Amino acid sequence: MLTDPISDMLTRVRNANAIRRRTVDVPYSRVKHGIADVLKREGFINDILKIDAGARSTLRLTLRYSQEGERVIRGIDRVSSPGRRVYSGATDVGSFRAGQGIYVLSTDRGVVSDREARKNNAGGEVLCRVW
Repeated sequence: MLTDPISDMLTRVRNANAIRRRTVDVPYSRVKHGIADVLKREGFINDILKIDAGARSTLRLTLRYSQEGERVIRGIDRVSSPGRRVYSGATDVGSFRAGQGIYVLSTDRGVVSDREARKNNAGGEVLCRVW
């Protein structure tokens, strides 16, 4: 049994990215799909495909690499954890790595990037950071 499914997703993406795999499969949940949508909107991944297999659905993420084979995702870390939740208010959401990276937040308006949270004046739980 997994105690932190979001951390499991981030680890799968990190490991697949390290060995330059084109796709990675993760068990489906709405929050993970929201995180994947943010990564796609921000240009870190190319595509998201939900594969329905009865009770156990899967998300297939297509990772993005440059023309020269450079990784687009340089790093991906979990900020909140089940034992230590980290929240950020609407005015406290800052940029990460001088705008080169993003924070992914869970807000009352869904899972959004730090840029979208500032635009919508919404705070929430900081799930992870990607650069």
